[in-house]
Amino acid sequence: MDNQELQRLTEKWSLEYFQRPFLHQAVFNRRLKTTGGRYHLDDHHIDINPLMYTEFDLENLKKVVLHELCHYHLHLTGQDYRHRSAAFRSLLARVGGSRYAPPTSRARHRKQPRWLYQCQGCGGLVARQRRFNTARYVCRRCGNHFKLINLKK
Repeated sequence: MDNQELQRLTEKWSLEYFQRPFLHQAVFNRRLKTTGGRYHLDDHHIDINPLMYTEFDLENLKKVVLHELCHYHLHLTGQDYRHRSAAFRSLLARVGGSRYAPPTSRARHRKQPRWLYQCQGCGGLVARQRRFNTARYVCRRCGNHFKLINLKK
């Protein structure tokens, strides 16, 4: 699938689900890694992660495009277009768009914490990616200092 095909499908789905035309550009953006798509507020174009189509299927691509079209149409009509707004959530549910994009093969996996500390007062555990000075920092629950209990590998 190329950008012209994506543009055609976006225009078609916009008319079919929103009864409004899509008057801007929809393009594939290979630099997107952890997100399915992005709506740009300044020039109203939509970027779509090509992995939504290549790693999954056309139905998944459709749900991601519908999600971005919800942002698009709400923003252009002057309504609240953000994820947490009631207008966005109700419109997304009505058209059947996906709330979250599925994770792709290019999405970075979170690093596992390497350092484990235990509070000497309450016994709470804190896992950290980096070491910290146990004499300088205290537990926010009880105010006591931490002790390094082991190094995770």
